[in-house]
Amino acid sequence: MTEQSTVQTQVWPRLRLRDWSDTKDTLHMWTQIVGKIRMAHAPMINHWWHVTLYVNPHGLTTSTIPYRNGDFDIEFDFLDHQLHIRTSDGRRQQVALAPKPVAQFYTETMQALDDLGIQTHIYARPNEVDPAIPFADDYQHASYDPHAVELFWRQLLRANRVITVFRSRFIGKASPVHFFWGGMDMACTRFSGRTAPPNPGGVPNLPVWVTREGYSHELASCGFWPGGEEGAFYAYAYPEPAGYAVHPVRPDAAYYGPSGEFLLPYEAVAAAANPDQVLADFLDTTYAAAADLAGWDRAALEADLHRCDHRRQQ
Repeated sequence: MTEQSTVQTQVWPRLRLRDWSDTKDTLHMWTQIVGKIRMAHAPMINHWWHVTLYVNPHGLTTSTIPYRNGDFDIEFDFLDHQLHIRTSDGRRQQVALAPKPVAQFYTETMQALDDLGIQTHIYARPNEVDPAIPFADDYQHASYDPHAVELFWRQLLRANRVITVFRSRFIGKASPVHFFWGGMDMACTRFSGRTAPPNPGGVPNLPVWVTREGYSHELASCGFWPGGEEGAFYAYAYPEPAGYAVHPVRPDAAYYGPSGEFLLPYEAVAAAANPDQVLADFLDTTYAAAADLAGWDRAALEADLHRCDHRRQQ
């Protein structure tokens, strides 16, 4: 790797939505297909944590998926631009990540699974979008700009680092830092331990029983979403406590939006002298607003950051 490319991987990449919107929409559908394959075989985990993807050093992965007496995984490799499907007995198939319709990607991916003997049936149309074009009929989304996809993945890598540190400071129930293919966002959620009122739903092409499982318990969630001008970080609470929308948060660029969540434009983080600290301030202050206003037992839920200091010295 050259010195220039090494430097580029260390900064917060810039990627405006208008420069990759068609590619983003196509990639969104591709991740839904792969996520639904994981969902078809993985055991149910609370709040749909068994359906997500995870950022790794080459792209996005399903992690290990059980199948009969073996296992397999699927990885979007955004460096080599291949979809890798690998089994625990050493077999593998690949699908090229290149400009092609969703219908073709769907056919090739399902054929690759068949070639490996992995029999899979999924609900073959997308969720959380409108219209929801069946994958086999989707010739509308067919763009793939490899450079833009790599930049997006590198944005996820940077966000993943900061959000993982944020997650580490909580010893109550917390989700992994994972990628939800329905909304195409990276998320991490903390829970108070109390149940929540039934969620009203209202997400396009998503049954209300799905959202009620996801929001069955009181929570404060945060993440990154590739929308707006250049993406945005978000934070919200469910149920939202009184006063949350007007509670002071940092940095100054953060604001409470019409969608019912705090937003911090990606560019406000990427352009800062210390991007990691700016994002950390946003995560910490929005969580504190939710937890304090809702009366969470923060002393019991948050970690002592220095609890292992003596062990590090041995």
